[in-house]
This record gives sequence, structure tokens and C-alpha cells, in this order.
Amino acid sequence: MLTLSKRSGTGGLTKRSPEDFVVREITAAGRALELGRAYDAAAAGEAEVPEGKQITFVLQKRNWNTINAVEAVGKWMGRGRKSISYAGTKDRFAITVQLASVFHPGPFDMSEVRIKDISINGSWRSDGVKLGGNLGNAFDVAIRGAADPGAAGAVAEELAGRMPNYFGPQRFGGRSNNASIGLKILKRDLEGAVMEFLTSTENETAPEAVEARRRLKDEGDFAGALSYFPKFLRGERTMLAHLAEYRRDWAGTLRALPRGLALMMVHSVQGRMFNEELEERIRTGDFRAETYAPKDFYGFPDYARAGPEGDFPLACIVGYDTDERLIGDYARGMMERMGIVKEDFRIRQVPALTTRGSYRPLIAPVRGLKYGTEGDDVRLGFELPRGSYATVLLDEFVKPAQK
Repeated sequence: MLTLSKRSGTGGLTKRSPEDFVVREITAAGRALELGRAYDAAAAGEAEVPEGKQITFVLQKRNWNTINAVEAVGKWMGRGRKSISYAGTKDRFAITVQLASVFHPGPFDMSEVRIKDISINGSWRSDGVKLGGNLGNAFDVAIRGAADPGAAGAVAEELAGRMPNYFGPQRFGGRSNNASIGLKILKRDLEGAVMEFLTSTENETAPEAVEARRRLKDEGDFAGALSYFPKFLRGERTMLAHLAEYRRDWAGTLRALPRGLALMMVHSVQGRMFNEELEERIRTGDFRAETYAPKDFYGFPDYARAGPEGDFPLACIVGYDTDERLIGDYARGMMERMGIVKEDFRIRQVPALTTRGSYRPLIAPVRGLKYGTEGDDVRLGFELPRGSYATVLLDEFVKPAQK
């Protein structure tokens, strides 16, 4: 991926430990949550609803991904994963704090929850947390062993409070095959999608996972695979359990996954299209768009007021409901090469994976960027709108000079 800054970066390594990557959710009221602070609804800028059937809570976690963490909290409370919701996912290899909610009409003392590396920093009755209900995230990041720590200032100056809004590698999965799986779903090859999810060994790093995937591919015994698939492959084991009981029910197997995990496959196709368009626009310097978003009260894009003029040029994230007139030449050409049309994003076999389409800024604002050095380490602090990836901004700092 091309970067906006042409300067040499600092070099060095990120995410050497969870403590090197701290993420604090910025609530809809513009409050950046703090680690270790006890919150009530007023302190978080949230509405307390005494008669509400949901409990909103402040979730702090270390070395957990969001989906697994909220499921663990729900299990402690005797609730299933469909009872839990959150505004946005946060990095696993990090220390993070965010809002989440659980459907629980009866009384429950959230301070009783005891799970390793998870703490509940306050709770209150509410109508629940909605996906996408946050403004963004605040980051405190360390770059370790920088070759040129002083370069951070020059890079920050050149970026001037902006960054290319690529989807980060997290969008495409640990094996980098989410988009391949998602494309099979869009083409209605559900068997191919499920089997790639279960058996592909490309970019797999855990030897026991490689062996399990290869064995399943050779033997095709879903029930038997439950005896040897590693416990940490939770999604795969969920799929295997379904296939052991309902063999060849490929649609049902995808429905058995947590919706966020399954939907990520389709979103990865959209992410790949967006990233390729953005790279070409950086190469040509063309950021003209049909639609723009103005700034909201916090300085982030306000999609609700998108129109022909504004602060942030937007690209289409194509879905079944996208206006044909707004699909630009970049996206249209990629869809033709992939062999898909916008109507393919309406997935009747697995309705939960259907996507209507949206917009995404080509360039994202970086709010409050601060930097400092400690020996050969660099410390960065900044805020990004929801959906923007800190790892993309970090690439601007640690990269070598562009040719």
C-alpha cells in the first residue's frame, strides 16, 4: 500500500507487548474512556434508563479480542452471545477499554464478574449499545527500537493531521484469506467458502492448526475433526460441530458463526476493493469524489450529512442498495474483474451477511497527534474516527523512505 508521507520513517517494531498498544473508545458524546476509571452513565456521557432491559458496562480487557471477551462476560452472566452487543471491535494484542451491553432484565451486580485479564469498570441500566455507536478511538502506542526516533516529527508534519484510510490487515484475517472466502460467498459457492475457512493452510502459523486443517481436507470427517482441532480455533470448531450434525448444510454452518465473524468475510471483499481504489488514487493524486462528508462536532466525518460538498471525499463501499450512479470507475472495474454485481451482496441463503452498502472517507483525520522519544523508543498518541486503523497510521511512521 502506498503512503501519503514520502519521508523516511523511524523504523522499529510495534506491539511488542499489549502494554505497547492502548485503545480507548470515544463514546458518542465525545468522551474518550480511561483505563482503570470507575464509570457511571453520567461520567461516560450516556443515558441511564432505569426501566431498560439492557445493562451497559465499561469493558476493559488485555490480550482478548472483543467478540471472545463479550462472550465470556455473557457466559459468566448466563447469557448467550446474541444477548451481547458492542459499538466496535478492538485489537486483541492490546489493552483496551470500551462500552458493551448485555440483555438482562433482572438485577445483576456486574462487579461480581471475575475473568482473567477482563475488568468491568462500571455499569448501568440502558437500552443497549449499538454497533457503530461510538465516534472513534484514542490510541497510545509505543514504537520500540527505532533506527531514527527523530524522524517521527518530520513524518507528523508532512501528514498534517491526515492519513490514507486503508482497511488494515485485521480486516483480511490472520491467514489473509477473508476476502477469498467472502468472494465465494458472494458467488454462492458456500461449500467452497466453508471448506476454505476450515482447511486452508496458507499463512497458517500454528503447526497444530496446519496439521488439523490438512487432516480434515484429506479425511473429510467433520465429527472426527472435533477430537483434534485445536481449542483456540473457536470459529472452526463451531462450524465442525454444526457439520457433524447437519452434513453439507453449508448455509447453516455460516449462520452458526458469530455474525460479526461471518460478516467480516463479505466486508473483506469490500475492503479489498476500497484499498485498491485508494492506492490508485494516491498514485495519481486524484481525490475527486461525487460525495463528501462534512465534519461533525468532534472533527470526524459526519456521514448523515454527506453531499456534493464537504471536508472528506468519500468512496462507495458497494452493497446491494448502492445507487448505480455513485459507483465510480474504480469500483466498477474491480467488480467486473471479480465477476460480481452489486445485487450479489443480497445473500438470501444467509441473510445476516447481506450488506446494503455505505461510504468511507479516502483520507481520514488524525486528531490530536502527539509524539515523543525515550531513548530509541517513540511514543505516539492520537485519535481516529471509527473504522480507521491505527496500524495504517503506524505504517507511515515505521516505513523506510519511498522511492
